[in-house]
Amino acid sequence: MGRCYAILGKVIAAWQAKDIEGVLAHMADDIVWYYAAPGMPPVRGKAAAAKLLGNFQKDMHGIQWRIFAYAETGDRLFIEGVDDYTTADGKRIAAPYAGVLDFKGDLICGWRDYVDLGVLAAQKAGEPLSRQVLELLDRPVAS
Repeated sequence: MGRCYAILGKVIAAWQAKDIEGVLAHMADDIVWYYAAPGMPPVRGKAAAAKLLGNFQKDMHGIQWRIFAYAETGDRLFIEGVDDYTTADGKRIAAPYAGVLDFKGDLICGWRDYVDLGVLAAQKAGEPLSRQVLELLDRPVAS
């Protein structure tokens, strides 16, 4: 396991524990975070990231953030994973995605998640998880 992937593991553990400060501890002050590149503008800076995380946390329960594959080169980490959680009104949301994280030392300074916003919108509207999403979720996690 590489250095960057080990740091992401700490971020995941903090997020699953609903510890926003623990997540932010691994981000650079000047982080640029594209939560849904290229569909949404990036969040710039740790204060804006904290606000975004706070908004997410209100509606994310039983978080099962999983990574299926990753590759690390230098200060860059490529990941394939899923954000899998239940909303406050009981809907299951499972968003497969690919992401790229850039590191400056041990801090994440760039984060780009590539996710299909249409899949998220359908699930939030109450549609069941599609067969292709279920197939993507039924894979072993990376170690």
